[in-house]
Parts: sequence; C-alpha cells; structure tokens
Amino acid sequence: MIHISTPGGPTLQDVQRAQQTLKSVVKLTPLNHSKTFSTLSHHEIYLKLENLQTTGSFKVRGAYNKISNLSNQELQNGVIAASAGNHAQGVALAAQIRGTPCTIVMPENASLAKIAATQAYGAQVVLHGNSYDESYEHARLLQQQFGFTYVHAFDDPHVVAGQGTIGLEILEQLPTVNAVVVPIGGGGLAAGVAVAIKSIHPNVKVFGVQSAAVPAFAQAFQTGRLDRFPAAATIADGIAVRLPGQLTFQMAKSYIDGVLTVEEEEIYRTLVLLLERSKLVVEGAAGAALAACIYHKLPPDLGNVAVVLSGGNIDVTVLSRLIEHGLAESGRYLRLAVHLADRPGALRDLLDGIAPLGANVLSITHRRIGTKILLGQTEVEIDLETRDVHHIERILNALEEKGYKPSLRD
Repeated sequence: MIHISTPGGPTLQDVQRAQQTLKSVVKLTPLNHSKTFSTLSHHEIYLKLENLQTTGSFKVRGAYNKISNLSNQELQNGVIAASAGNHAQGVALAAQIRGTPCTIVMPENASLAKIAATQAYGAQVVLHGNSYDESYEHARLLQQQFGFTYVHAFDDPHVVAGQGTIGLEILEQLPTVNAVVVPIGGGGLAAGVAVAIKSIHPNVKVFGVQSAAVPAFAQAFQTGRLDRFPAAATIADGIAVRLPGQLTFQMAKSYIDGVLTVEEEEIYRTLVLLLERSKLVVEGAAGAALAACIYHKLPPDLGNVAVVLSGGNIDVTVLSRLIEHGLAESGRYLRLAVHLADRPGALRDLLDGIAPLGANVLSITHRRIGTKILLGQTEVEIDLETRDVHHIERILNALEEKGYKPSLRD
C-alpha cells in the first residue's frame, strides 16, 4: 500500500505512481485535433477522448487507484460508494479487478441501464432515496454498519491522483500544449489534471468548466468559501455537484487558473455538433468543457488547447431528446399547427402548398376536438424536416401568403 506523499493532497510523484498502477487497467485514450472546433473557437483544439475509456468515463482511473491502495484487510471488508452514474461503474469495475466485495447505493430513480451496467461489473446495487444526497447518507450508514471502505467520487487524494494521470497523458501526447480545459463538479478531475500539468509545465493554463445551472465550484472559486448550492436541472448532471470537496477546492486555489460557466443551450448545441462533425457521443459534462471553447469563454490566443471529453455515458432517451432539440434549435426541424376547414381536399391543398418549398413531411396529426378548434374546423399539426432558420421563414411566409395562419409548436 502506497500512501499519499503529503497531507495537503497528491503531488506529481503520486500521480506518476498512479500512472504505473493503472497501466494494465485503463486505455491510453486518443488526443485528436479537431479542425472544426479549432475554427469555431479560434484556438487549436485537441479532444482527449475519455468517452472511449473503459466503462465509458475517466472515473475508473481514480476508483482503481484508490482501491489498489487499500490494505488486505480493507479489501477483504469490501468497498462502498454512492453514485447514479459514472463513478458507480468505475468503482464496480475496479473492485471486480481487485477481487473485493462492492456495494453501490443509487437513487431509486436511477436509470435501469446504469443499474444494469453497474451490476454487470459484479457490484451489489442498493436503491435508496430520491436523490444523490439521500443515497450518500445511506451509503455512509452502511459503511459504518459493515466496516466497508468508502470510495469518494472526488474528495480523496488517491482518487485525485488517479484522475491526474490524464494530465500526464496529455503532456506526452501533446508536449506543446498551452492550456487544458476540463469539466469540474466536485473537482477531482480538475485538481488531479492541474497538479500533474502545473508540476511539469507551470505556464500551461488549466481551466475548469461547469454549467451555469449549478455553478457551485465557480461560486466557491470566486468567493473563496464553500457553500452548498441549490439543486437544479442540467444536462450536465455529472458535474452538478452542489458542494465541492474540501481537498479539491484547496488544490484548485493553488493550481487552477479559472473556473468558467456555460449555459444549457450552449451545452446542447455543442453535443449536437460533436455528434454531427466528429461522430462522438458524449455526456453533458464533457460537452460543457468544449462549449467553453467554442463560445469564447476562454482568454484569447491560447494556442494549443486540450479539452477533456470526460465521458460518453448519456442515456439513449436523453440522446434522442437532445437530437430533436438540437435540430429544432438549428432550424432543421419545424413543428407547426394550422386550422383548416373540415372538408375533403383541405389537407391536400395545404400539402400542395408545402411541397414546392422543399420541406420533408415527417408526420401529420389531425384534431377535431379542442378548446380553440371551432365547429367545422380541424387542427392539423405537421412535423417538417427543414434546412435552416431561413428555410423555416420562407415556409411560414409562403403559408401566410396563401391565407393560412400557421403557429409554431414545441
């Protein structure tokens, strides 16, 4: 068992030892240059593809390093963690490899896919509570009751050191890197990457990014104190941590150059761009880091910028809604409603008016009953595939010229 060098947090040597520990477990993920995102951001963007990592996220790095540093007695007693996502799978796989019993407490509303994935790595899943906080409290009770070792998602020096191995890989893959951008929630990834990068090249900038919906770390970085932030909905749920870690916050103050925030719409658009331009499926937290680049949150003229795409475990249902949202937002999907006379040929006449405009009809819904539908009328809701916002404007104007009164629908 190797102990962390200093009580104040892991050092470069700790991260280097973690790299040796992880060598046979984690993948050396690619660092790919992106011409598209370089053009959009005015920096040279390199994507660190941790979405292709074992378990689909960087979390296995910290989890395995933590569990590998437990004593034989601790391994025999087993480990426990609370998580509804990537940390659960990282801990479960690490425990399976090390042969230690593993319990994961997840909220009762956790997705079936994530529960199944965690169980597939050999963990016992306990469903408790309606939120992460309630699951965390229950996990701590089970820890005390059964003598488990708790594997924290971020506020642990061995976990931080494991996450920091990404920083070492970036320096090896791109020695001329000028800045590194990482998603930040509890701060384990950002703190680990920053200590690795700054210890070797102090002039390289390191920025953390989180959603403006839950900017707990950004707020703490600005005020200098840790306060619990109210819960809020965000697509970047992996970094929606309401209270940053004590250890990671102290390290951030020493090593991180800034914590930036991005809006939800900016994250949505970035995820769709990654799908379309780079053929990459990533989760909201990863999209937040890249969004900070292409929406010009970073200082100008940084040069070579490595962006950590931290994970790719996005629910299929969320991905489907994301694609629809992205198409609508970019003007490539239109849902409109038109009131027609309830007579034969009325729908044909409407479609004959749409056909020359080059829009593809995806679906049609008729309604004859509704508080705003007059007797003798029918409401027709049409979903159209369009080219862009200008195409939509031409369609709406053309319909109005023909006497229709189209209204937009969400």
